Amino acid sequence: MSNKPELLATPKDVAAAERLLHAGADALIIGEQRYGLRLAGEFTRADVEAVTELAHDAGKKVYVAMNALLHNDTVGELADYITFLKEAKVDAIVFGDPAVLMTAREVAPEMKLHWNTETTATNWFTANYWGRKGAKRAVLARELNMDSIIEIKENAEVEIEVQVHGMTCMFQSKRTLIGNYMTFQGKNLAVERTDQSRNMVLFDAERDAKYPIFEDENGTHIMSPNDISIIDELEEMIDAGVDSFKIDGILKSTEYMEKVVAIYRKAIDLCVDDRDAYDDKKDEFVEQVEAVQPDNRKLDTGFFFKETVY
Repeated sequence: MSNKPELLATPKDVAAAERLLHAGADALIIGEQRYGLRLAGEFTRADVEAVTELAHDAGKKVYVAMNALLHNDTVGELADYITFLKEAKVDAIVFGDPAVLMTAREVAPEMKLHWNTETTATNWFTANYWGRKGAKRAVLARELNMDSIIEIKENAEVEIEVQVHGMTCMFQSKRTLIGNYMTFQGKNLAVERTDQSRNMVLFDAERDAKYPIFEDENGTHIMSPNDISIIDELEEMIDAGVDSFKIDGILKSTEYMEKVVAIYRKAIDLCVDDRDAYDDKKDEFVEQVEAVQPDNRKLDTGFFFKETVY
């Protein structure tokens, strides 16, 4: 029997965190925009404490994202924030910048660190480099195919996390592109720093594709037109021992996330405990996920089996 991979999800607030834990998530990623990239919601320090307590009471884990592109003005704040996270007893910090790793070594040497630069985790050699520096986990880039993921896991000295569901980021710029465009157009559109709910999209008529776009403290983000979903293709990664399957909840409702987490919970458990039953239920799982999917967001298998062209 294979080890059961962790089911990791991103809630948008404290109430959502409780619901996703109840739906079957083993761990949650939370944080605040100032330090973390493309979070499903903004979590104050009080929120981080509340979610950590909820998760630990349920025997689950909480990871806090500190993988933003850090500039000089933020570096001086890292020690204070990491010290707070240590005192709040969060289970790990997700980092991309060595400044976070170096600061954590100083002020919270026991803290687990998950390396996540979003795009550059594309080979096992680099994953192991960060492992030797102190990272316990590498979060793989979303642009890898299944064979590459399996090969990395076979050679990795660290845990491996893979996104299995949700949208992915295609582009990020520190510039406030939407605000600049609206100003150029003479339109008075205040772009609020935390507003992902305005449903702005870039529309490509030729491909009939809508790319969600939003601005926050970290700049402008353009997201994929489709959502990844590989609920019927979990066997190879489970057999290879991939440690964590992530469902990304950015720009998704709590109701949606609750249903999707519950479906993946069943699929993962069946795939590990009763492979034949999982094979029999694959089509049903796909139908269940498709049933909760928003009309304007198609599902595909991302880069897992092909070179996706957007």
